[in-house]
This record gives sequence, structure tokens and C-alpha cells, in this order.
Amino acid sequence: MVTFGVLGPLTAGSARLGGPKQRAVLARLLVARRRVVPVRTLVDDLWEDPPDGAVGTVQTFVGALRKALEPDRPPRTPSTLLVTEGAGYALLASDVDAWRFEEMLGGDLSVLDGALALWRGPAYAEFAEFHWARAEIDRLEELRLVAVERRAAAALALGRSAEVVADLRAHLAGHPWREKAWSLLALALYREGRQGDALGAVREARHALVENLGVDPGEELRALEADILAQSPRLLGATESRLVGRSSELAALDAAVPEAGLGIAVVTGEAGVGKTALAEEFSTVLGARGWTTVWARCPEDAPVAWPWQQVVEALGEELVAADRFHLRRAVVSTVESAAPVLVVLDDLHQADEETLAVLAAFTAGRLSGRVLIVATSRTAVPLEALARAEPVRVELAGLDEESVAALVGSLDARAIHERSGGNPFYVKELVRLVESGGDLGAVPPGVRDVLRHRLAGLPPAARTVLHQASVLGRDVEVDLLAAIAGADVLDALDLGLEAGFLVEVAPGLARFTHVLVRDTLYEEVSLTRRARWHALAASAVESAHPEDVPLLAHHYRLAGVRSESAVRALAGAAEVTRSPREAVTLWRAAVEAAGSARVGLLTGLARALAVSGDLEAARAQRSAALRIAAGPREVAEVIGSFDVPGIWTTNDDPAHSAELVAAAERILPAFPGPTATRARLLATIAMEDRGTGARLGEAREAEAAAHALGDPELLAFALNARFMHTFDRTGLAPERAAIGRELLEVASGRLVTHEVLGHLILVQACSALADFGTADQHAAAADDLARRHDLPLVGLFTDWYAALKLAAAGKTAEADSAYRAAAGRVKGTGMWGMERGLLPLALLSLHGPSTVDLTDDWGPHLEWVRPLALPHGEAVKAARALPDGPADLLTEVRACLLAMAATRLRDDELAERAHALLLPAENELVAGTGLFTFGPVKDYLRG
Repeated sequence: MVTFGVLGPLTAGSARLGGPKQRAVLARLLVARRRVVPVRTLVDDLWEDPPDGAVGTVQTFVGALRKALEPDRPPRTPSTLLVTEGAGYALLASDVDAWRFEEMLGGDLSVLDGALALWRGPAYAEFAEFHWARAEIDRLEELRLVAVERRAAAALALGRSAEVVADLRAHLAGHPWREKAWSLLALALYREGRQGDALGAVREARHALVENLGVDPGEELRALEADILAQSPRLLGATESRLVGRSSELAALDAAVPEAGLGIAVVTGEAGVGKTALAEEFSTVLGARGWTTVWARCPEDAPVAWPWQQVVEALGEELVAADRFHLRRAVVSTVESAAPVLVVLDDLHQADEETLAVLAAFTAGRLSGRVLIVATSRTAVPLEALARAEPVRVELAGLDEESVAALVGSLDARAIHERSGGNPFYVKELVRLVESGGDLGAVPPGVRDVLRHRLAGLPPAARTVLHQASVLGRDVEVDLLAAIAGADVLDALDLGLEAGFLVEVAPGLARFTHVLVRDTLYEEVSLTRRARWHALAASAVESAHPEDVPLLAHHYRLAGVRSESAVRALAGAAEVTRSPREAVTLWRAAVEAAGSARVGLLTGLARALAVSGDLEAARAQRSAALRIAAGPREVAEVIGSFDVPGIWTTNDDPAHSAELVAAAERILPAFPGPTATRARLLATIAMEDRGTGARLGEAREAEAAAHALGDPELLAFALNARFMHTFDRTGLAPERAAIGRELLEVASGRLVTHEVLGHLILVQACSALADFGTADQHAAAADDLARRHDLPLVGLFTDWYAALKLAAAGKTAEADSAYRAAAGRVKGTGMWGMERGLLPLALLSLHGPSTVDLTDDWGPHLEWVRPLALPHGEAVKAARALPDGPADLLTEVRACLLAMAATRLRDDELAERAHALLLPAENELVAGTGLFTFGPVKDYLRG
């Protein structure tokens, strides 16, 4: 019996196999899994363009294989292994390593180890370029990944979590979208005592799934994340929970444990900060040492000494003392007799006087047994006897950002920490809000209810002042607050400080303890009253801090004031903000405050809209500004102020561009000489008439003027314009790379959007030059700048590039999903040049011309694709009628499609035309778009 190996290089026992085509015949028959493969199918599967006599050649290969596989078979005896059936052949193999591997997938750890050991390399490694092998290769690779994960689960069940962590890290490095593997890794990390790393793994998984593929994590991963956040005992098979971020506080409580007699600790902190949770965790620690724990809570309006009644009853006794003196003695005696005992008095700030008096009685004499009293309170405990006992004081503050990250998993730990102040209750409520689909910027209902209950305890006048303070933001300048209130506010602020809603930062400056406290107060103010108070705040700021333009603009915007002061402040703030989205809001508010359209305001709004990703609205505002511009100088201002970078050479709105070009050419004579205004007009003409190759002269003149004037901003704009005209022939990737590098030199550190452009141009150029290492660096740099400066459109291009990398690595299924997700993100951006036709082109590059469906939305690329799918005669006619096409980013792609059509139609004339187009790029990849790759240009050159 012959043992066949396909999990790596093809083997057939000890048989010496022949050349590539003969081996391909054997592999094709193995893929068929004992089924008959017609000779005609073998011919078509072996040759793209079968030679004359191909059937006879296949028969020769089969004869040679029979001799190699059955060397001892007598002459003229029919083969029992590679048999003839009708017009085809079947390989009746019974021992194939891939088949054995599949049978072992349900085994235990040792069986799975044996199954994975069968792999000597990629399945059918030699035949990856054959379409008939591709599906089987992908299927077996998928099963191998399943086996790796099943092995990890089996090892985890045996307690080998450290080994599993190492194995799965390596596994996920090459396959980051394996959700099951992420779940196993997070569980293994948790069992290694690495909760933060476990949640980090969940965050990485969410990024890989959501950011790259556009899908949410499945139920298993979400449930695991919830269990990790809750420290669920079932994850470890243990009953003990663990507290996050409170190790030093636990150590302080441990220091309060007396060696003999009485010990006291007081835990203070605001509501929700975790006082009770800390006491619960500490009671677990002492319980493991043999201590008894009794709890007593101090509710509002409880009977006299009610907490001590709870303590005595918890210890199995009954409190029947007739007077206060004997009651106190009875409580102390009962607790003392249960030693060692921990008494937790929760919410002591609500305790009545007799409860405090009983507590003081514990300090009056020496106890015979070990007793520790832990009291939790929001405020200092007003008890002299307690102070004399010198208790251990533990003041709980909010958790730090790292601890919050351990609680929130893949959510935005920094934002949640900022809004919650690290208060665990607020953190958990915010997590619940976000996971239920709510906005992180909202106040969770549970938090709102708690805060409103606490606020109700303040006098009405104090609540009003706090509401007015909320209009000023989290930081409250007392003088500004007094201007809004029109009266002294110090008494009300003192009450707010005492209740824990505010803290003093410096003389005359207070701060809300949490953003959520401020937001709860602000939401309770009616819209009309808010606007009135914001207007008062704006007047106060203009008098006290006229230089603080952003703060002034903030209050003017929310007040809805229409005045020249408001317009100046809003426009000034829009100019200096680093957030494009905030700039859009401010420019819109400035237009509203002006009461009418103004050229400067509309151009500012147009630019902000473009940078923020709303290109369609940006074009509308730019046209509106152009229509009201008066005279050449103002028209030039409108045209020249819009120096938003462009990376895509297809014009998204030809009519709008024609309007701008016509206006620029009309006023150009009014600006002779190498001036900045003339250079901006020329660069704009070249930018708007992009992808034609016809405006290179204008771009070069603008570039020369920018160099002469020493204007970096103008030079960056002119370089962008020249880039748009470097596609008049193939093979210009090096020139575009040089433009990208110069842009980085000019823009780095000062012109963020053009710095991003430089990186994206280099991603494209380096992709064409097959320098993916450098392209990766520039893609990462562009993403980093986009994150730091809120530039949403950048991710569209880097997402496409990530899919290109998957395709180039042969990860077809993953690339397919990534392309579809990337294309989905383009919709609605106003980038029409990218919305239509690019996804089908990407899938064509991935799966080959046999998958072309002319009913797909090919957009403007349909005429170049039709020759790949039409009947022969129609296809030849359509291919020969193809124009040269625009001089844009798809120049190489169209030439490549022409070469494909020539091959399909066996048309020398088309082949010569494609050859002439592609020859200048013979050492490049058809990947200059940075979006997808059709492979090396050399593959499409003939002759």
C-alpha cells in the first residue's frame, strides 16, 4: 500500500516522481479523493493554453505514474491503484496523510499532537497557483488551524496554561482573526493570574475583528470578557474573587489587625468608590485565617443602635439590655467572646449617636480577645474616642487608568477613566451603558439616580448654584460663577464641597469630583436657562479673560448669541482647534452667529468639512462661497484657501471642479508674476483637473514659485498638485516616491494633513516597488497621525492597504473579507471615485478573471472588464475599441486588464498594445494604487 503525503511537498511512499506536470497530475487525482477525473479536465487543469497533443501527454504522465507507484506490477496487468474509468482516471488511494489528519481531529491531546505532526509544510505546497488546488489548500489550512485551537483547549483543560499562551501567541501572529484562538488565549492568560493581559487579549481581538474585518466579536468572546471583568469563579474553578487595583489598601487594613485586643480601621471615600468591596475582600482574607466576620449596615432612619443589634444577632445572641450603659457593655462582651472577630460597620456616616457611643465603648478598656472593627464612611467620623484610639485610616480614591483598563477590557479605558474619575461604580455603569449601545458621553441611568438622590439633600439655593457651576464645565472659577449667579456663592460652594460634589483645586478655583457629577447637574437645567447662563458666562469671560478665545467661543456657541463678538470668537476658535470635527461645529456656529453667509466663514467651514471626511458637504460650501465672492481678490481667496490634500486621482465631482478651474483661469491674469496667490491658483487648477496629465505645467510653475518664496505650506500644496499628474505612463512609482519623501521633509511636524499625504503616497509607491516593509512603516505612521489628529478618511486607505498585504501573502479568504469591509467604509464619504468599481476590481485581482460577473457595479471600469467575460467575438471588438483611459492611479491596472484580455482572446495586437503600456514598469508590481495588487508586471509582458 502506497502512503501519499500532501501536507507539505508531494510524496508517494518511496516512489520517485517525475517533473512538475507529472506531479500535478498525481496531485489533481488526490484532490479528487478517489473520484474519476476526465482526461479533458486534466488537460484544462494543467495548461492555461493546452499544446497540441496534450491528451497524449497526459496519458504518458499516467503511464509513468503507474510504473512509479506500482513498480512490482507484472507487465500488461491492469493497475489496481491508478485505474482507467471511461474517459478518465481515478487514484484509489487509501492512505493519504491529509485524510488521516482529518480523522484525528476529534482526539485528545496526544492524538492532536500526532495529527499536527503530520504537517511538513503548506498543503499541496507546489500547486498553490492551480485553481483546482486552491480550494483544497484553503480547506486543509482551515482544518489545521482548528486542530491548533483544539489542541490548545485540550492542554488548557490539563492545566498547561503557560504552554498554551506561548503557542497561541505564535498562532495568532499569523492568523489574527481567529476568534476562538483569542478566547482561548484570554482564558489561558487569566488562569496564569494575568487578568490585565487577558483583557488586553480581548481588546486585541476586538480590534482585529471590528477594525479590520468590520464584524463584532461573537457571543463566546463577549461572554468571556464579561466573566473576566466580573472575575467569575468558573474561569478558575475557584470560589474566591479578586479586587482590582486595591493591593496597597488591603495591605493597610492588614496592618490594622491586632496581635491582641482591639484594632480599628476607618475606610473613607465617596459613594461608589469601593469601600464596601474592599471590606468584603478583606473579610475573605481574614476568613482564610480563621476569623469570624459580622456585618452591620447603618441605614438612614434606622432604630437606635440598630447596627449593633445586627452584630449581636449575627453572633447568635440576643440584645435585651434595659438601659444604654448595659446595652453597650453587652455588645462589647458579645463581640469579645466571639474573638477573633472582624466587625464591619458599613456607611457609618449615617449612624445615630448611640451607634457611635457603642463604638466608643470598645475603646474604653482592654479586650481579652482579638477584635478588629472596620468602619466605612463617606466623611470623617465625628467621634473623639475613635480619634484617640488612633485607627488606621484608609482613604479610597478612584482607580488609576491601568486598573480601569483591567475592568473595561476592550473599551476606551482612558475615556472611561476620565469620565468616571476611576470610581468603580461609575466605571461599571459606563461599561454597561456602552455595551447596551449607549453613548459614552451620556450619564448612565444608575449614576444619574444615585447623584440626584444625593443632590436632593442639599438646600434649594445650593443646588441652584451647583447647576450654574455646571454651565462653566468641570472646572469652576468662583468669580465667573458669581457673575452668573449675581450673588455671593461661597456658602453654596462650601455645601457642595462638604457633600463631595466639588473639590478645591486652588483659591478661587473648584472642580467637580467627576465629569459625571457635572453632566448630571447640567442635564437638569432647561435649554432656555442653559442658553441664558452661557450668555452670562460669555460676557464674564470676555471681561475677565478676553484672550481665552476657545472658552469664549464655547459659551457663545451654547448661548446661541448673534453678534460680531460671537462671530470673531467662534471663527478664531475654529482656526486654532486641532480637531476637524470640532472645527466644523465652530464654523457652523460662526455662520449662524453672523446671520448671513460670508466668504471667510464658508471657506473655513468647507475646509473643516473636507478634513473631517464630509467631502460632499465641503464641495457645496465651497461653491456657495465662490458664488458670493466679489472681485478677483476675494475669488482667489476662496479658491486658494482650500488646500486640503488629495491622494485619489479620480475626480469625485467633475462639475464642481470645472467651476473652480474656470473661475481660477478667469482671474489668473489679475495676478502676474511668481506670487503666492498666483501659485495657489495654479496648484488648484492642477488639483481640480487631476488625473489627466494635462496640468503638469501649472503644477511645476506653482512648485517653483513656492520654492522661490520659501513657503512650506504652499510648497506642500504644489507637490500634491504635481503628484496628481504623474500617471501619464506606467513605471513612475519612483518619481511619486520622491514626491512623498519631499512632502514629509516639508510637512513633518507642522502641516499634519500633508504629512499624512506624504506617508500615503509612499504606501502606494512602495507597494508598486514591492517594498512592503517600508510601506508598512508609512501606513502605521499615517494611522498614528490620524488617531492623534482626528482624521477619519486616512483609515480608509490603510484598511485597503492591509487587505492588499493579505492578498500578497496568499491569504485569499481573509483578504476577501478585508476588501469587503474596506469598501463598506468608503460609502457615504462623498469619494465617488472610490465608491464605484474598486471592490469588484479588488476581488478580480484576488480570484482571477474567471470570476468576473458583468452585472456587478464596475462603475467607470466596466468597459475594461467586459473583454474578460463577453463571448469571443464581442470581446475582441470591445477590447480593440478600448481608449487609452485617464492618466490616473489605475493606469497600470487597465493595462493589466488589457493583457488579460489579450491572453484570453489569443490576440497578438492587444498583447502588443498591453506590452507597450506595461514595459516601463516591468520591474514593478501592479499595486501602485496601494489598494490591491495584480502581481508582478512581468507576468503580463509577452515577447
